[in-house]
Amino acid sequence: MTIRKILVIDDDKPTLSMFELFLKFYGHGVMLAENGAEGMKLFETEKPTIVFTDIKMPGMDGFAVLDRIKGQAPETEVIIMTGHGDMDLAVEALNHEATDFINKPISRSALDAALRRAQERLNITKTLVSVAEYRQEDNIHVIKILGNVNARAEKQLMAAYEQACDEDAINILLSFNENTSINGAGIAVLVQLLSQSKKKQQKVVVSGISENFQEIFKMVGITRFAKVFADKEDAKAYLEAG
Repeated sequence: MTIRKILVIDDDKPTLSMFELFLKFYGHGVMLAENGAEGMKLFETEKPTIVFTDIKMPGMDGFAVLDRIKGQAPETEVIIMTGHGDMDLAVEALNHEATDFINKPISRSALDAALRRAQERLNITKTLVSVAEYRQEDNIHVIKILGNVNARAEKQLMAAYEQACDEDAINILLSFNENTSINGAGIAVLVQLLSQSKKKQQKVVVSGISENFQEIFKMVGITRFAKVFADKEDAKAYLEAG
């Protein structure tokens, strides 16, 4: 695992202590801040590559922190912390360019998964040529999606989808890498493309998306247009079964 600088912003001291314990155990450089203003000072001097921030904080809240960080360093992985099941805030945070979210109370397994996804996205960003790539596998038209699906990736996603449609696709599989992040702009484009497929009577399924984003897909209505599978082979089998 790559050792990174990680900033944690939360007005709850027990949460900060938990993060400090776990992250130091993994060998990361850990910075802690009890409010947004203090967190931004640390961010501007230390330049961490990963930031965990609570959303509901007095003074500068998590949304303001998100906007400031993304304005200064768009490549930073910002993971927001919300109350359990508070999906409205998670969706709003994605609209503010958050790349992931984690629910409180935070479990070790959830933190491990969020860290792994963030690390993988940072590694992919260094070498990624295209966020979305089209290819055909037997009679299934596959669009492979990885990295961060945001406004900057919109053209690539639309181009890959149009390429599939140009091939008179009947069955389309959106094959996500489990570490893929999708912000509000990416979700909007996806809904637009899936709506077009429904009108064309194309059968579209989704595979590989993380459990976090599966919940987001349900909330924003994507599952009305496309059935979601955890495993790519299960998704392909469903399409092949007709």
